[in-house]
Amino acid sequence: MNVFHRAAQIWAVLALAAENRQVLIYKIVSRLTGVPRVGLGKCLEPIQSYCLLHGLPPLTILVVGEYTGMPGVGFIAAQDIPKSQQEVFKHDWLAHGSPSPADLEAAAQARPSNGVIQIPEDEETA
Repeated sequence: MNVFHRAAQIWAVLALAAENRQVLIYKIVSRLTGVPRVGLGKCLEPIQSYCLLHGLPPLTILVVGEYTGMPGVGFIAAQDIPKSQQEVFKHDWLAHGSPSPADLEAAAQARPSNGVIQIPEDEETA
């Protein structure tokens, strides 16, 4: 199972959490999906990219640190966390349906969103 298959699996977990107005800590998402905590960021990025690309509320905002209550450093889709979480709760994710692993891969390629600024090679030495 690759990152995009895992992202599709996580999408379903987050859509259900949104429907139930729940915020989940990384440890819970890890346990529910079998993705190690340290690998969740890679799996959340395609979901964040898909939401950004398609003008959807930032679904990955529902995954937060246990002690901080905030999304991780790779989250770049919103500044006002409480307001954006409310937007996610209001959206009808179940009616939207789940994107396929291929849809998530295409979104990650079209709109990388891992919070790391990529510097083109020709600018690195300038």
